[in-house]
Amino acid sequence: MSEATHLTCAFSDNKLFQQLVGPHNANLARLEQRLGVVLHSRGNTVTIEGAPAQTARAEAALKQLYKRLADGLPIEMGDVDGVARLTQDKPTETDAGDFSIRTRKRHITARSAGQAAYLKALEDFEMVFALGPAGTGKTYMAVAKAVSLKLSGAVDRIILSRPAVEAGERLGFLPGDMRDKIDPYLRPLYDALYDMLPGDYVAKLLLSGEIEVAPLAFMRGRTLTSAFIILDEAQNTTTVQMKMALTRMGENSRMVVTGDLTQVDLPRGTKSGLEDALETLDDVKGVGRVNFTHRDVVRHDLVTRIVEAYDKRDAARKKAAPNE
Repeated sequence: MSEATHLTCAFSDNKLFQQLVGPHNANLARLEQRLGVVLHSRGNTVTIEGAPAQTARAEAALKQLYKRLADGLPIEMGDVDGVARLTQDKPTETDAGDFSIRTRKRHITARSAGQAAYLKALEDFEMVFALGPAGTGKTYMAVAKAVSLKLSGAVDRIILSRPAVEAGERLGFLPGDMRDKIDPYLRPLYDALYDMLPGDYVAKLLLSGEIEVAPLAFMRGRTLTSAFIILDEAQNTTTVQMKMALTRMGENSRMVVTGDLTQVDLPRGTKSGLEDALETLDDVKGVGRVNFTHRDVVRHDLVTRIVEAYDKRDAARKKAAPNE
């Protein structure tokens, strides 16, 4: 067992320091829980006790959180968790601010190594495939990027789409008009929008058509120019639907395709359009791919453990029945 070490971090701004430690030292307590160290605050200093690797990570986390405050950004408990997670994944690369997204209501930075890679991919590629379990921020961060580019004038429209109900998109049996039928399946996209922009502004953009939220079937036959297109829950597209969606991109457009290949709802024997696209476009220039894992889940800690448990179960089943 490594011998415990002590480090002392001093911070110059008293006001920022109080925000750093949090009410009743809540932020320090969270870092202790996450990183397995003991933290003591006195004056404008924090003393760190623990194993050498963990104290180094705690020091990096404290400096990154302080830098966030110095940049004029608030600290929420999710930010503390995110910085702690990043120091565990990449202890020497904890500055998630290199790639961030600003909207009118949010300043989004990476809270995991996977999210950091995702933000970079959103900068570097015209089309990005984001794969992994729920809670990793795949859709949320894509919507944030779309809103940011719309606000800057880099794109004129935002198109948010997903397969409705199922791959066949049979909506006729549902009550109400078309919007009543599709809204429940598109609600996560609306939720992300309202988290980025004031409600009245979202309503204005929806009314003008500058933001369009629609089921995948509505994309057929269109060419979408100067648009940021998000295809969500893409594991439930057929191969024909996926090809149709991917070929909607027009001049000055970008596309993000999100999905989880462990959650395919297609009829048995039907190949997922997402899986087919990943195989077909593997070496195509301009296409990026980011794979999230349970380590990137940024919801409740229990969600991370649940995803990890399912992953272990599925791996055990495949090992037990390799020919099925």
